[in-house]
Amino acid sequence: MIIGIDMGGTHTDGVIIDKEKILKTAKRTTDREDLLTTIWSTLQELLEGRDKEKISSINLSTTVSTNAIVENKISRVGMIVQSGPGLNYDFSSVGAQIEHIGGYSDHRGTVVREVSENEIHKIKHSFIAQKIESIGIVCKFCIRNPSHEKQISNMLEDSFDTITMGHSLSGKLNFPRRVHTAYLNSAVHEAFNTFADSFEESLKREGIHAPVHILKADGGTISLATARNTPAETILSGPAASAMGLSALFSENQDGVLLDIGGTTTDIFFLADGAHLFEPSGTSIDGHKTLIRAIYSVSLGVGGDSHVRLEGGEIKIGPQRKGHPIAFGGRHLTPTDAMIALDKLNAGNKKQAVLAVEKFAKKLNMTTSKAANKILYEMSRSIKEKTDFLLEKINSHPVYTVHELLENKKIKPQFINVVGGPAKILAPFLKNTFGLAVHYPKLYEIANAVGAALAKPTMEINMYVDTERRILSVPKAGIYETIDASYDLTMAENRALEIVKEGATQPGGTAASIEAEIIESSSFNMVKGFQDISKNIRVRAQTKPGLTHRITEET
Repeated sequence: MIIGIDMGGTHTDGVIIDKEKILKTAKRTTDREDLLTTIWSTLQELLEGRDKEKISSINLSTTVSTNAIVENKISRVGMIVQSGPGLNYDFSSVGAQIEHIGGYSDHRGTVVREVSENEIHKIKHSFIAQKIESIGIVCKFCIRNPSHEKQISNMLEDSFDTITMGHSLSGKLNFPRRVHTAYLNSAVHEAFNTFADSFEESLKREGIHAPVHILKADGGTISLATARNTPAETILSGPAASAMGLSALFSENQDGVLLDIGGTTTDIFFLADGAHLFEPSGTSIDGHKTLIRAIYSVSLGVGGDSHVRLEGGEIKIGPQRKGHPIAFGGRHLTPTDAMIALDKLNAGNKKQAVLAVEKFAKKLNMTTSKAANKILYEMSRSIKEKTDFLLEKINSHPVYTVHELLENKKIKPQFINVVGGPAKILAPFLKNTFGLAVHYPKLYEIANAVGAALAKPTMEINMYVDTERRILSVPKAGIYETIDASYDLTMAENRALEIVKEGATQPGGTAASIEAEIIESSSFNMVKGFQDISKNIRVRAQTKPGLTHRITEET
Protein backbone atom coordinates (compact mmCIF):
# COMPACT_ATOMS: atom_id res chain seq x y z
CA MET A 1 0.00 0.00 0.00
CA ILE A 2 1.12 3.52 -0.80
CA ILE A 3 0.00 6.55 1.21
CA GLY A 4 -0.16 9.95 -0.43
CA ILE A 5 -0.61 13.07 1.70
CA ASP A 6 -0.87 16.66 0.50
CA MET A 7 -0.68 19.34 3.18
CA GLY A 8 -2.06 22.56 1.75
CA GLY A 9 -2.59 25.90 3.41
CA THR A 10 -6.33 25.25 3.83
CA HIS A 11 -6.80 21.47 3.76
CA THR A 12 -4.71 18.33 4.21
CA ASP A 13 -5.74 15.50 1.90
CA GLY A 14 -4.78 11.85 2.08
CA VAL A 15 -5.23 8.68 0.05
CA ILE A 16 -4.27 5.01 0.27
CA ILE A 17 -3.65 3.20 -3.01
CA ASP A 18 -3.04 -0.53 -3.37
CA LYS A 19 -2.49 -2.29 -6.69
CA GLU A 20 -3.88 0.66 -8.65
CA LYS A 21 -7.01 0.74 -6.49
CA ILE A 22 -7.94 3.61 -4.19
CA LEU A 23 -8.82 2.11 -0.82
CA LYS A 24 -9.63 5.23 1.17
CA THR A 25 -9.42 9.02 1.10
CA ALA A 26 -9.35 11.66 3.82
CA LYS A 27 -9.68 15.45 4.02
CA ARG A 28 -8.89 17.55 7.07
CA THR A 29 -8.69 21.27 7.78
CA THR A 30 -5.03 22.25 8.13
CA ASP A 31 -4.29 23.67 11.57
CA ARG A 32 -1.15 25.70 10.94
CA GLU A 33 -0.64 26.13 14.66
CA ASP A 34 -0.78 22.38 15.27
CA LEU A 35 0.61 20.49 12.28
CA LEU A 36 1.15 17.36 14.36
CA THR A 37 -2.54 16.94 15.13
CA THR A 38 -3.49 17.65 11.51
CA ILE A 39 -1.10 15.02 10.15
CA TRP A 40 -1.80 12.46 12.86
CA SER A 41 -5.58 12.70 12.54
CA THR A 42 -5.30 12.36 8.74
CA LEU A 43 -3.17 9.23 9.13
CA GLN A 44 -5.53 7.76 11.72
CA GLU A 45 -8.51 8.24 9.41
CA LEU A 46 -6.68 6.64 6.49
CA LEU A 47 -5.32 3.71 8.48
CA GLU A 48 -8.42 2.72 10.41
CA GLY A 49 -8.76 -1.04 10.03
CA ARG A 50 -5.62 -1.31 7.86
CA ASP A 51 -2.51 -3.44 8.38
CA LYS A 52 0.26 -0.86 8.86
CA GLU A 53 2.93 -3.42 8.05
CA LYS A 54 1.69 -3.48 4.45
CA ILE A 55 2.54 0.18 3.85
CA SER A 56 5.40 0.16 1.34
CA SER A 57 5.98 3.91 1.10
CA ILE A 58 4.61 7.33 1.99
CA ASN A 59 4.76 10.23 -0.45
CA LEU A 60 4.19 13.81 0.66
CA SER A 61 3.58 17.15 -0.92
CA THR A 62 3.32 20.34 1.06
CA THR A 63 2.98 24.08 0.67
CA VAL A 64 4.79 24.66 3.99
CA SER A 65 7.94 26.10 2.40
CA THR A 66 6.07 28.09 -0.24
CA ASN A 67 3.61 29.56 2.27
CA ALA A 68 6.43 30.51 4.63
CA ILE A 69 8.02 32.59 1.85
CA VAL A 70 4.83 34.17 0.52
CA GLU A 71 3.53 34.99 4.01
CA ASN A 72 6.98 36.16 5.20
CA LYS A 73 7.04 33.62 8.03
CA ILE A 74 10.68 32.78 7.45
CA SER A 75 13.82 32.75 9.56
CA ARG A 76 16.06 35.81 9.80
CA VAL A 77 18.88 35.02 7.40
CA GLY A 78 22.35 36.50 7.37
CA MET A 79 23.93 36.28 3.92
CA ILE A 80 27.68 36.28 3.35
CA VAL A 81 28.46 36.93 -0.31
CA GLN A 82 31.83 36.94 -2.03
CA SER A 83 31.45 38.55 -5.46
CA GLY A 84 35.08 39.23 -6.34
CA PRO A 85 35.95 41.78 -9.04
CA GLY A 86 33.56 42.49 -11.90
CA LEU A 87 29.88 43.32 -11.97
CA ASN A 88 28.14 44.81 -8.96
CA TYR A 89 25.04 42.79 -8.09
CA ASP A 90 21.92 44.04 -6.34
CA PHE A 91 20.95 41.48 -3.71
CA SER A 92 18.77 43.80 -1.64
CA SER A 93 15.79 41.46 -2.04
CA VAL A 94 17.45 38.87 0.20
CA GLY A 95 17.17 41.23 3.16
CA ALA A 96 19.16 43.86 4.96
CA GLN A 97 21.39 41.33 6.71
CA ILE A 98 23.85 40.83 3.86
CA GLU A 99 27.60 41.15 4.12
CA HIS A 100 29.90 41.42 1.10
CA ILE A 101 33.32 40.07 1.94
CA GLY A 102 36.77 40.31 0.43
CA GLY A 103 38.87 37.54 -1.02
CA TYR A 104 37.99 35.61 -4.15
CA SER A 105 38.73 32.74 -6.52
CA ASP A 106 38.94 33.33 -10.24
CA HIS A 107 36.81 31.65 -12.91
CA ARG A 108 39.21 28.69 -12.90
CA GLY A 109 38.63 28.10 -9.20
CA THR A 110 42.13 29.29 -8.29
CA VAL A 111 42.24 31.22 -5.03
CA VAL A 112 43.54 34.71 -5.82
CA ARG A 113 42.98 36.33 -2.45
CA GLU A 114 42.27 34.52 0.80
CA VAL A 115 39.32 35.24 3.08
CA SER A 116 40.06 37.46 6.06
CA GLU A 117 39.24 35.44 9.16
CA ASN A 118 39.11 38.66 11.19
CA GLU A 119 36.39 39.95 8.84
CA ILE A 120 34.35 36.75 9.28
CA HIS A 121 34.66 36.92 13.09
CA LYS A 122 33.30 40.48 13.05
CA ILE A 123 30.39 39.43 10.85
CA LYS A 124 29.64 36.49 13.13
CA HIS A 125 29.37 38.70 16.21
CA SER A 126 27.27 41.23 14.30
CA PHE A 127 24.85 38.51 13.18
CA ILE A 128 24.60 37.14 16.72
CA ALA A 129 23.81 40.63 18.03
CA GLN A 130 21.10 40.98 15.36
CA LYS A 131 19.59 37.63 16.43
CA ILE A 132 20.18 36.10 13.01
CA GLU A 133 18.86 32.53 12.96
CA SER A 134 20.25 31.07 9.72
CA ILE A 135 23.18 31.71 7.42
CA GLY A 136 23.71 31.56 3.66
CA ILE A 137 27.22 31.57 2.19
CA VAL A 138 27.79 32.04 -1.53
CA CYS A 139 31.10 32.66 -3.30
CA LYS A 140 30.98 33.50 -7.00
CA PHE A 141 32.95 30.54 -8.36
CA CYS A 142 32.28 28.17 -5.49
CA ILE A 143 31.23 25.34 -7.80
CA ARG A 144 34.80 25.23 -9.12
CA ASN A 145 36.40 25.64 -5.73
CA PRO A 146 34.22 25.55 -2.60
CA SER A 147 37.14 26.04 -0.19
CA HIS A 148 36.13 29.55 0.89
CA GLU A 149 32.52 28.54 1.54
CA LYS A 150 33.68 25.57 3.60
CA GLN A 151 36.19 27.72 5.50
CA ILE A 152 33.55 30.31 6.42
CA SER A 153 31.04 27.60 7.35
CA ASN A 154 33.54 25.98 9.70
CA MET A 155 34.05 29.31 11.43
CA LEU A 156 30.31 29.82 11.97
CA GLU A 157 28.96 26.32 12.59
CA ASP A 158 29.18 26.55 16.39
CA SER A 159 27.07 29.72 16.47
CA PHE A 160 24.25 29.01 14.02
CA ASP A 161 22.04 25.96 13.54
CA THR A 162 21.46 26.36 9.81
CA ILE A 163 24.16 27.14 7.26
CA THR A 164 23.61 26.81 3.51
CA MET A 165 26.61 26.80 1.17
CA GLY A 166 25.92 27.75 -2.42
CA HIS A 167 28.00 25.00 -3.99
CA SER A 168 25.88 22.33 -2.30
CA LEU A 169 22.70 23.40 -4.12
CA SER A 170 23.62 23.40 -7.80
CA GLY A 171 26.49 23.02 -10.25
CA LYS A 172 25.22 25.82 -12.48
CA LEU A 173 27.25 28.99 -12.77
CA ASN A 174 24.42 31.52 -12.36
CA PHE A 175 25.73 33.49 -9.37
CA PRO A 176 22.65 35.68 -8.66
CA ARG A 177 20.29 32.69 -8.80
CA ARG A 178 22.57 30.73 -6.47
CA VAL A 179 22.50 33.59 -3.93
CA HIS A 180 18.69 33.65 -3.96
CA THR A 181 18.45 29.85 -3.75
CA ALA A 182 20.83 29.70 -0.78
CA TYR A 183 18.88 32.48 0.92
CA LEU A 184 15.55 30.69 0.51
CA ASN A 185 17.04 27.38 1.62
CA SER A 186 18.13 28.90 4.92
CA ALA A 187 14.97 31.00 5.22
CA VAL A 188 12.57 28.03 5.10
CA HIS A 189 14.78 25.56 6.97
CA GLU A 190 13.06 25.96 10.34
CA ALA A 191 9.52 26.00 8.91
CA PHE A 192 10.12 22.87 6.88
CA ASN A 193 11.87 20.98 9.65
CA THR A 194 9.05 21.81 12.07
CA PHE A 195 6.72 20.15 9.55
CA ALA A 196 9.12 17.20 9.15
CA ASP A 197 9.35 16.77 12.93
CA SER A 198 5.56 16.71 13.19
CA PHE A 199 5.27 14.18 10.40
CA GLU A 200 7.88 11.85 11.84
CA GLU A 201 6.29 12.10 15.28
CA SER A 202 2.90 11.14 13.84
CA LEU A 203 4.50 8.10 12.15
CA LYS A 204 6.13 7.14 15.43
CA ARG A 205 2.79 7.33 17.27
CA GLU A 206 1.18 5.12 14.63
CA GLY A 207 4.08 2.66 14.60
CA ILE A 208 4.80 3.17 10.89
CA HIS A 209 8.31 2.48 9.59
CA ALA A 210 7.84 2.88 5.82
CA PRO A 211 10.21 5.13 3.83
CA VAL A 212 9.02 8.71 3.38
CA HIS A 213 9.59 10.84 0.27
CA ILE A 214 8.52 14.34 -0.61
CA LEU A 215 7.78 15.84 -4.00
CA LYS A 216 10.19 18.31 -5.57
CA ALA A 217 9.14 21.14 -7.85
CA ASP A 218 9.96 19.07 -10.95
CA GLY A 219 7.61 16.24 -9.97
CA GLY A 220 10.42 13.99 -8.75
CA THR A 221 10.89 12.95 -5.13
CA ILE A 222 13.60 13.06 -2.49
CA SER A 223 13.72 11.40 0.90
CA LEU A 224 12.43 13.38 3.84
CA ALA A 225 15.90 13.12 5.39
CA THR A 226 17.48 14.75 2.33
CA ALA A 227 14.80 17.42 2.21
CA ARG A 228 15.65 18.42 5.79
CA ASN A 229 19.03 19.68 4.52
CA THR A 230 17.80 21.15 1.25
CA PRO A 231 14.23 22.30 1.96
CA ALA A 232 14.41 24.72 -0.97
CA GLU A 233 13.86 21.64 -3.12
CA THR A 234 10.35 21.40 -1.63
CA ILE A 235 9.35 24.91 -2.71
CA LEU A 236 6.41 24.42 -5.08
CA SER A 237 6.02 20.82 -3.90
CA GLY A 238 2.27 21.45 -3.67
CA PRO A 239 1.89 22.63 -7.29
CA ALA A 240 4.05 19.67 -8.40
CA ALA A 241 1.53 17.34 -6.73
CA SER A 242 -1.27 19.18 -8.56
CA ALA A 243 0.50 18.63 -11.87
CA MET A 244 1.13 14.94 -11.15
CA GLY A 245 -2.45 14.48 -9.96
CA LEU A 246 -3.84 16.06 -13.13
CA SER A 247 -1.59 13.76 -15.19
CA ALA A 248 -2.74 10.74 -13.18
CA LEU A 249 -6.42 11.53 -13.69
CA PHE A 250 -6.36 12.75 -17.31
CA SER A 251 -4.59 11.60 -20.45
CA GLU A 252 -4.08 14.38 -22.99
CA ASN A 253 -2.13 15.03 -26.19
CA GLN A 254 -3.25 18.58 -27.00
CA ASP A 255 -2.54 22.08 -25.68
CA GLY A 256 -4.52 22.80 -22.55
CA VAL A 257 -4.93 24.78 -19.34
CA LEU A 258 -4.75 22.96 -16.01
CA LEU A 259 -6.18 24.49 -12.84
CA ASP A 260 -5.99 23.50 -9.20
CA ILE A 261 -8.43 25.70 -7.29
CA GLY A 262 -7.88 25.59 -3.56
CA GLY A 263 -9.07 27.56 -0.58
CA THR A 264 -6.30 30.16 -0.75
CA THR A 265 -4.91 30.12 -4.29
CA THR A 266 -5.47 28.83 -7.82
CA ASP A 267 -2.45 27.14 -9.40
CA ILE A 268 -2.28 27.51 -13.18
CA PHE A 269 -0.40 25.08 -15.45
CA PHE A 270 -0.19 24.55 -19.19
CA LEU A 271 0.18 21.57 -21.49
CA ALA A 272 1.93 21.74 -24.85
CA ASP A 273 0.92 18.74 -26.98
CA GLY A 274 -0.04 16.98 -23.75
CA ALA A 275 3.28 17.65 -21.95
CA HIS A 276 3.75 19.95 -18.94
CA LEU A 277 5.60 23.19 -19.50
CA PHE A 278 8.91 23.32 -17.65
CA GLU A 279 11.34 25.88 -16.25
CA PRO A 280 14.80 24.39 -16.89
CA SER A 281 16.77 27.42 -15.67
CA GLY A 282 14.93 27.56 -12.39
CA THR A 283 11.65 28.81 -11.02
CA SER A 284 10.87 32.18 -9.46
CA ILE A 285 8.99 32.69 -6.22
CA ASP A 286 8.07 35.94 -4.52
CA GLY A 287 10.56 37.86 -6.67
CA HIS A 288 13.43 35.42 -6.10
CA LYS A 289 14.88 33.80 -9.24
CA THR A 290 16.26 30.43 -8.19
CA LEU A 291 18.12 27.41 -9.55
CA ILE A 292 15.25 25.09 -8.62
CA ARG A 293 14.06 23.16 -11.70
CA ALA A 294 10.30 23.10 -11.79
CA ILE A 295 7.16 22.29 -13.71
CA TYR A 296 5.88 25.67 -14.86
CA SER A 297 3.14 26.92 -12.56
CA VAL A 298 1.83 30.23 -11.32
CA SER A 299 -0.22 30.74 -8.18
CA LEU A 300 -3.02 33.29 -8.30
CA GLY A 301 -4.32 34.61 -4.99
CA VAL A 302 -7.91 33.58 -5.70
CA GLY A 303 -9.52 30.62 -3.95
CA GLY A 304 -12.69 29.47 -2.28
CA ASP A 305 -11.83 31.28 0.95
CA SER A 306 -10.49 34.51 -0.61
CA HIS A 307 -11.78 37.82 0.73
CA VAL A 308 -14.65 39.25 -1.35
CA ARG A 309 -15.36 42.98 -1.19
CA LEU A 310 -16.31 46.05 -3.24
CA GLU A 311 -13.67 48.51 -4.42
CA GLY A 312 -14.82 51.47 -6.47
CA GLY A 313 -18.10 49.71 -7.13
CA GLU A 314 -16.30 46.65 -8.54
CA ILE A 315 -16.21 43.17 -7.02
CA LYS A 316 -12.68 42.24 -5.92
CA ILE A 317 -11.64 38.75 -4.86
CA GLY A 318 -8.35 38.04 -3.05
CA PRO A 319 -5.45 37.88 -2.93
CA GLN A 320 -5.96 38.02 0.82
CA ARG A 321 -7.53 35.19 2.78
CA LYS A 322 -8.93 36.64 5.99
CA GLY A 323 -9.87 33.52 7.86
CA HIS A 324 -12.78 31.13 7.40
CA PRO A 325 -15.87 31.81 5.29
CA ILE A 326 -18.78 33.39 7.16
CA ALA A 327 -20.66 30.08 6.91
CA PHE A 328 -17.89 28.54 9.03
CA GLY A 329 -17.69 31.26 11.65
CA GLY A 330 -15.53 33.76 9.79
CA ARG A 331 -16.09 37.48 9.50
CA HIS A 332 -15.45 38.14 5.82
CA LEU A 333 -17.41 37.16 2.71
CA THR A 334 -15.86 34.51 0.43
CA PRO A 335 -16.73 32.64 -2.79
CA THR A 336 -17.45 29.62 -0.57
CA ASP A 337 -20.29 31.60 1.04
CA ALA A 338 -21.65 32.34 -2.43
CA MET A 339 -21.53 28.62 -3.31
CA ILE A 340 -23.40 27.72 -0.12
CA ALA A 341 -25.97 30.48 -0.63
CA LEU A 342 -26.69 29.09 -4.13
CA ASP A 343 -27.21 25.56 -2.76
CA LYS A 344 -24.21 24.40 -4.78
CA LEU A 345 -22.31 23.40 -1.64
CA ASN A 346 -23.92 21.64 1.30
CA ALA A 347 -21.65 22.73 4.14
CA GLY A 348 -21.42 25.16 7.02
CA ASN A 349 -24.20 27.44 8.19
CA LYS A 350 -26.31 28.18 5.13
CA LYS A 351 -28.38 30.81 6.92
CA GLN A 352 -25.28 32.86 7.76
CA ALA A 353 -23.98 32.50 4.19
CA VAL A 354 -27.28 33.70 2.72
CA LEU A 355 -27.44 36.69 5.10
CA ALA A 356 -23.87 37.66 4.21
CA VAL A 357 -24.47 37.47 0.46
CA GLU A 358 -27.81 39.27 0.85
CA LYS A 359 -26.09 42.15 2.63
CA PHE A 360 -23.47 42.28 -0.13
CA ALA A 361 -26.18 42.12 -2.82
CA LYS A 362 -27.89 45.26 -1.47
CA LYS A 363 -24.69 47.24 -2.14
CA LEU A 364 -24.89 46.09 -5.76
CA ASN A 365 -28.65 46.60 -6.03
CA MET A 366 -29.01 42.92 -6.98
CA THR A 367 -30.91 39.91 -5.75
CA THR A 368 -29.04 37.51 -3.45
CA SER A 369 -28.92 34.85 -6.15
CA LYS A 370 -27.62 37.22 -8.80
CA ALA A 371 -24.94 38.61 -6.46
CA ALA A 372 -23.76 35.11 -5.55
CA ASN A 373 -23.52 34.15 -9.22
CA LYS A 374 -21.70 37.42 -9.93
CA ILE A 375 -19.08 36.56 -7.29
CA LEU A 376 -18.41 33.18 -8.90
CA TYR A 377 -18.33 34.71 -12.35
CA GLU A 378 -15.78 37.29 -11.16
CA MET A 379 -13.71 34.51 -9.65
CA SER A 380 -13.66 32.74 -13.02
CA ARG A 381 -12.94 35.98 -14.85
CA SER A 382 -9.93 36.65 -12.62
CA ILE A 383 -8.56 33.20 -13.41
CA LYS A 384 -9.04 33.76 -17.16
CA GLU A 385 -7.45 37.21 -17.04
CA LYS A 386 -4.33 35.77 -15.38
CA THR A 387 -4.29 32.80 -17.75
CA ASP A 388 -4.44 35.06 -20.82
CA PHE A 389 -1.61 37.18 -19.45
CA LEU A 390 0.55 34.11 -18.86
CA LEU A 391 -0.17 32.69 -22.31
CA GLU A 392 0.91 35.92 -23.97
CA LYS A 393 4.14 35.85 -21.97
CA ILE A 394 4.80 32.15 -22.64
CA ASN A 395 4.17 32.47 -26.38
CA SER A 396 6.73 35.27 -26.66
CA HIS A 397 9.57 32.95 -25.61
CA PRO A 398 10.84 29.46 -26.51
CA VAL A 399 8.56 26.78 -25.06
CA TYR A 400 10.18 24.14 -22.87
CA THR A 401 8.32 21.03 -21.77
CA VAL A 402 9.34 18.27 -19.38
CA HIS A 403 10.47 16.34 -22.47
CA GLU A 404 12.04 18.85 -24.85
CA LEU A 405 12.34 22.32 -26.33
CA LEU A 406 9.53 22.91 -28.83
CA GLU A 407 10.79 25.23 -31.58
CA ASN A 408 8.37 27.98 -32.68
CA LYS A 409 5.58 26.47 -30.59
CA LYS A 410 2.60 28.66 -29.75
CA ILE A 411 0.23 27.26 -27.13
CA LYS A 412 -3.44 27.38 -28.11
CA PRO A 413 -5.52 25.74 -25.35
CA GLN A 414 -8.22 23.34 -26.50
CA PHE A 415 -9.61 22.46 -23.06
CA ILE A 416 -9.44 23.12 -19.33
CA ASN A 417 -8.90 20.37 -16.77
CA VAL A 418 -9.65 21.43 -13.21
CA VAL A 419 -9.23 19.90 -9.77
CA GLY A 420 -9.54 21.18 -6.21
CA GLY A 421 -12.45 21.62 -3.82
CA PRO A 422 -14.46 24.17 -5.90
CA ALA A 423 -13.72 22.43 -9.25
CA LYS A 424 -17.17 20.94 -9.85
CA ILE A 425 -19.03 24.09 -8.86
CA LEU A 426 -16.85 26.45 -10.88
CA ALA A 427 -16.71 24.27 -14.01
CA PRO A 428 -19.77 25.85 -15.73
CA PHE A 429 -18.56 29.37 -14.86
CA LEU A 430 -15.12 28.59 -16.29
CA LYS A 431 -16.71 27.11 -19.42
CA ASN A 432 -18.68 30.29 -20.06
CA THR A 433 -15.73 32.56 -19.28
CA PHE A 434 -13.07 30.72 -21.30
CA GLY A 435 -15.32 29.41 -24.06
CA LEU A 436 -13.60 26.02 -23.80
CA ALA A 437 -14.63 22.55 -22.69
CA VAL A 438 -14.03 22.10 -18.95
CA HIS A 439 -13.46 18.71 -17.36
CA TYR A 440 -13.09 17.59 -13.75
CA PRO A 441 -12.52 14.02 -12.50
CA LYS A 442 -14.46 12.16 -9.81
CA LEU A 443 -11.45 12.52 -7.52
CA TYR A 444 -11.20 16.29 -8.03
CA GLU A 445 -11.18 17.03 -4.29
CA ILE A 446 -8.11 14.93 -3.44
CA ALA A 447 -6.19 15.06 -6.74
CA ASN A 448 -3.02 16.40 -5.09
CA ALA A 449 -2.83 13.47 -2.70
CA VAL A 450 -3.28 11.10 -5.66
CA GLY A 451 -0.49 12.89 -7.51
CA ALA A 452 1.82 12.62 -4.52
CA ALA A 453 1.06 8.94 -4.02
CA LEU A 454 1.65 8.00 -7.65
CA ALA A 455 4.82 10.03 -8.22
CA LYS A 456 7.69 7.73 -9.16
CA PRO A 457 10.53 7.46 -6.65
CA THR A 458 13.49 9.29 -8.19
CA MET A 459 17.18 8.71 -7.68
CA GLU A 460 19.70 11.51 -8.13
CA ILE A 461 23.51 11.52 -8.20
CA ASN A 462 26.27 14.11 -8.43
CA MET A 463 29.39 13.05 -10.33
CA TYR A 464 32.77 14.76 -10.10
CA VAL A 465 35.59 14.17 -12.58
CA ASP A 466 39.17 15.44 -12.28
CA THR A 467 41.23 14.38 -15.30
CA GLU A 468 44.46 15.70 -13.76
CA ARG A 469 44.08 13.31 -10.82
CA ARG A 470 42.34 10.81 -13.14
CA ILE A 471 39.49 10.27 -10.69
CA LEU A 472 35.74 9.91 -11.23
CA SER A 473 33.67 9.98 -8.04
CA VAL A 474 30.02 9.63 -7.13
CA PRO A 475 30.10 9.92 -3.31
CA LYS A 476 26.38 9.18 -2.81
CA ALA A 477 26.74 5.82 -4.58
CA GLY A 478 30.16 5.06 -3.11
CA ILE A 479 31.69 4.95 -6.61
CA TYR A 480 35.33 5.95 -7.17
CA GLU A 481 36.87 5.04 -10.54
CA THR A 482 40.16 5.62 -12.30
CA ILE A 483 39.80 7.34 -15.67
CA ASP A 484 41.97 8.27 -18.61
CA ALA A 485 43.28 11.83 -19.02
CA SER A 486 41.24 12.14 -22.22
CA TYR A 487 37.92 11.65 -20.38
CA ASP A 488 35.39 14.24 -21.58
CA LEU A 489 31.91 15.59 -20.74
CA THR A 490 30.05 13.23 -23.08
CA MET A 491 31.72 10.21 -21.50
CA ALA A 492 30.91 11.54 -18.03
CA GLU A 493 27.24 12.13 -18.91
CA ASN A 494 26.91 8.61 -20.34
CA ARG A 495 28.51 7.09 -17.24
CA ALA A 496 26.25 9.16 -14.95
CA LEU A 497 23.17 7.87 -16.73
CA GLU A 498 24.44 4.30 -16.39
CA ILE A 499 24.99 4.72 -12.65
CA VAL A 500 21.52 6.22 -12.10
CA LYS A 501 19.83 3.45 -14.07
CA GLU A 502 21.77 0.72 -12.26
CA GLY A 503 20.97 2.25 -8.88
CA ALA A 504 17.27 2.55 -9.66
CA THR A 505 16.85 -0.96 -11.06
CA GLN A 506 14.61 -3.12 -8.91
CA PRO A 507 15.37 -6.81 -8.27
CA GLY A 508 14.39 -8.77 -11.36
CA GLY A 509 14.29 -5.62 -13.51
CA THR A 510 16.67 -4.27 -16.12
CA ALA A 511 18.52 -0.96 -16.28
CA ALA A 512 17.36 -0.54 -19.89
CA SER A 513 13.78 -0.05 -18.67
CA ILE A 514 14.75 2.93 -16.49
CA GLU A 515 14.45 6.46 -17.91
CA ALA A 516 17.14 8.85 -16.73
CA GLU A 517 18.13 12.41 -17.58
CA ILE A 518 21.01 14.85 -17.16
CA ILE A 519 19.79 17.84 -15.19
CA GLU A 520 23.10 19.71 -14.88
CA SER A 521 26.49 19.28 -16.53
CA SER A 522 29.59 21.40 -16.99
CA SER A 523 33.18 20.91 -18.08
CA PHE A 524 35.88 23.40 -17.27
CA ASN A 525 39.45 23.38 -18.54
CA MET A 526 41.98 23.75 -15.74
CA VAL A 527 44.87 25.80 -17.09
CA LYS A 528 48.47 25.95 -15.93
CA GLY A 529 50.68 28.33 -17.84
CA PHE A 530 49.29 28.52 -21.38
CA GLN A 531 48.29 24.90 -21.87
CA ASP A 532 45.03 23.10 -21.09
CA ILE A 533 46.22 20.19 -19.01
CA SER A 534 43.07 18.88 -17.35
CA LYS A 535 39.29 19.09 -17.06
CA ASN A 536 37.05 19.61 -14.08
CA ILE A 537 33.72 17.97 -14.90
CA ARG A 538 30.51 17.99 -12.88
CA VAL A 539 27.36 16.08 -13.83
CA ARG A 540 24.04 15.81 -12.02
CA ALA A 541 21.66 13.08 -13.20
CA GLN A 542 18.39 11.61 -12.02
CA THR A 543 15.73 9.14 -12.98
CA LYS A 544 13.01 11.00 -14.85
CA PRO A 545 10.02 12.13 -12.79
CA GLY A 546 6.76 10.50 -13.74
CA LEU A 547 3.89 8.36 -12.52
CA THR A 548 3.88 4.73 -11.44
CA HIS A 549 0.50 4.49 -13.20
CA ARG A 550 -2.66 6.44 -13.95
CA ILE A 551 -6.04 6.25 -12.25
CA THR A 552 -9.07 5.63 -14.44
CA GLU A 553 -12.63 6.46 -13.42
CA GLU A 554 -13.22 2.74 -12.86
CA THR A 555 -10.33 2.21 -10.40
